[in-house]
Amino acid sequence: MIEFAREAYDDVVRRAGAGGAEEVCGVLAGSRGDGDEPSVVARAHEAENVADAPEVRYRIDPEEQLELFEAIEADGRDVVGFYHSHPAGPTRPSETDAARATWPGYSYVVCALDGCPFVGSWRWRGDEEGFEQETVAVRSER
Repeated sequence: MIEFAREAYDDVVRRAGAGGAEEVCGVLAGSRGDGDEPSVVARAHEAENVADAPEVRYRIDPEEQLELFEAIEADGRDVVGFYHSHPAGPTRPSETDAARATWPGYSYVVCALDGCPFVGSWRWRGDEEGFEQETVAVRSER
């Protein structure tokens, strides 16, 4: 399970909508859950999509990714995973997403925009099983 703070969830959906026909992407920060504990996303950090075909794939520049990881850790948070949008694509990770996934145990969030926005999450298993779908929840601020 992955739980978003309301603001982080809204940021992912807003950025996806603002991306138009191109996929947007970023890194999710918070606390990574183990076993029965959910991962909690406190903040969504936007990254530039440097893919050669941003209409159908995303890529975060490795240097920018490292900078985001360092900033997240400096804030005392964990990297929970990554997010990107599918402006007209499926509500699940694509074959390209699966082929390029490299962080076992981390969440890969997809915000699909074909119709109403849909936010889904999959944890990369790092083996032939590929992605395992996670329940997505939104936390009210307390």
